[in-house]
Amino acid sequence: MTASSLDDIHAATRNVTRLSVGVAVTLIVLKAFALGASGSVSMLASLADSTLDLVASLATFFAVRWAAAPPDDEHRFGHGKGEALAALVQAGLVFASSVFIGWEAIQRIFDPRPVSAGYWSVLVVLISIALTGWLVWRQTRAVKATGSVAIEADRAHYVADLAANAVVLIGVISGAFLSAPGLDAAAGLVVAVWLFWGATGILRGAADQLLDRTASDADRVAITTAVLSDPRIGGVHRLRTRQAGPVMMIQMHIDMDPALTLDQAHAIMQEAEERLLAQWPHADILMHPDPRGPVRPHADDVSPTTAKGPWA
Repeated sequence: MTASSLDDIHAATRNVTRLSVGVAVTLIVLKAFALGASGSVSMLASLADSTLDLVASLATFFAVRWAAAPPDDEHRFGHGKGEALAALVQAGLVFASSVFIGWEAIQRIFDPRPVSAGYWSVLVVLISIALTGWLVWRQTRAVKATGSVAIEADRAHYVADLAANAVVLIGVISGAFLSAPGLDAAAGLVVAVWLFWGATGILRGAADQLLDRTASDADRVAITTAVLSDPRIGGVHRLRTRQAGPVMMIQMHIDMDPALTLDQAHAIMQEAEERLLAQWPHADILMHPDPRGPVRPHADDVSPTTAKGPWA
C-alpha cells in the first residue's frame, strides 16, 4: 500500500466529515425554528435526532483524523480502530435518542397537543430531506472509496434521517392540516423505533472491528485462491484476517519447496503479495514460509477439531 493511496483515503474521509458537520448544524437551526413555530412532537424528534447527529458527526470528524495518524511506538498497527470507537459512540447516542423520542411520543399519544405553523414545518422538512439526501450521496461515494467504518456509521444516521424526515412530514401534515395530532405523536414513535433498529446495525459493525472479526468466507477463499495460483506455493495454513479502519490485516503461513534459496522464496512471496494487493489495495500482508511436507505444529496453531476450510 502506497503512502499516496492512504493519503487520498484520509483526505476523502476528512472532507466528507467536514461536510457532515456542516449539514448537521444547518439542519439543527432549521428544525429548531420549525419546532418553535409548530410545537410538533415529530419535529421535536427530528430535532433531537439532528442534535445527536451533530455530536456523532463531530466524533467522526475527530476520529478519522486520529485514525489517519501513522503507527507509533505505542500503536504499532496504526490507529485505524479509532474509527470503530467513533462508530460505537454513535450507536450509543442513537440508542439514547430513540429512547427519548419514544418516551416523548408515548406521552403525546395520551396527551395530544395541536400542531401549528404547518407550512413552515413542511418547508423545513422538505429542505432537510434534500440536504440529507445530498449528504448521503456524498458519504456513499466516500465509503466506496475508503471503506471507512466511521463514515459508514455516520451515513447510517443520515439514511435513517431520510426515512425519519418522511415520517415527520406525515406527522406535521396530519397534525396541522388534518386535525389529527395523535398521528403526529405516532409518527414520532415510528422515528424512535427506526433509530433503535439503525443503532443495532452500527453497533454490530463497530464491534466486528474492535473484536477483530475475521473476513468473510468468500474473502478468505479469494485470498487462498490468489496465493495458490502460483504452483510453487504448495498450501496455505494459519490464515488470519482482521480489519483496522481502511486496512485489512492478512497473515498466513505458506508451504514452499525447502530447496529454494532465501532470495527465491522471497520473490515468490512478493509476487503473492502483489496478487493480493490487486484485490485489496490497502491490505497489510505478512507471510511466513514453511518447508513443504510434514511441518512441526506451532505453539499457537488452531486445534484440528476447530480448523475449518483452506485457511486453517
